[in-house]
Amino acid sequence: MGIRIYKPTSPGRRNSSVNDNFEVTRTRPEKTLVKRIKKSGGRNHSGKVTVRFRGGGARRLYRVIDFKRDKDSMAARVEAIEYDPNRTCHIALLQYEDGEKRYILAPAGLRVGESLESGDRVEPKVGNCMPLSAIPAGMDVHNIEMNPGQGGKIVRSAGSSARLAAKEGIWAHLILPSGEMRMVPLACRATIGQIGNADHQHVRMGKAGRNRHMGRKSHVRGKAQNPVAHPLGGGEGRANGGRHPCSPTGVSAKGGKTRNPRKASNKRIIRRRKNGRGLQLVL
Repeated sequence: MGIRIYKPTSPGRRNSSVNDNFEVTRTRPEKTLVKRIKKSGGRNHSGKVTVRFRGGGARRLYRVIDFKRDKDSMAARVEAIEYDPNRTCHIALLQYEDGEKRYILAPAGLRVGESLESGDRVEPKVGNCMPLSAIPAGMDVHNIEMNPGQGGKIVRSAGSSARLAAKEGIWAHLILPSGEMRMVPLACRATIGQIGNADHQHVRMGKAGRNRHMGRKSHVRGKAQNPVAHPLGGGEGRANGGRHPCSPTGVSAKGGKTRNPRKASNKRIIRRRKNGRGLQLVL
């Protein structure tokens, strides 16, 4: 695992770097576990742009990932570590004893040929999936369910992991990568270890073309647009807008709360991220 920097043979190469994908052992995906992705270009069913700065990009095949890890009491062999264009981390191809194949998120340190299991009575080693009630406190976990049987929802990006801090009653206390501490039912499942490909955050795009290949279009500043297109546009000379930053529809871009106060999982948060108020139980 590492970052490769090429010789500056062009202006784009001078400031760019790529992931060497050292862990990847296979370049072609499993045909039975892929499906086509239909792109919308940020437009809704009426053809109107609802998400700006999206469009184009290289064609991808979606790899169907087993986030639930519900095939218990059966060992699986790691057949390959593969690159996935749809996410930041790598994925691992598992083949179970009955011949079935599934993709999972590849944790750091996983190697081809290792044996993985899932269930209540398995060894808490890297790559195994088990309920939080069976995981010893203090261990790093990822791909964590929010509700039992729902499938992993949080801590799924490259290099991330959560710490199982404590267990109390029917709840497990988790410290998430953002610093937030929240309660999750002990019946929820999680996978042991940290997700691999931690060097993903150090990759530099180097040029706008690489972002276009990923389907991200160029972003135009509001103050550089015409007044008919943006509230910050227009003015004699280079005006600074005269108001706080906002979207083309006038929605404030800074300082406003964006989280839904009626979100059901709010009551499970013990400590908010980035608030410095210490532990605070929210019931």
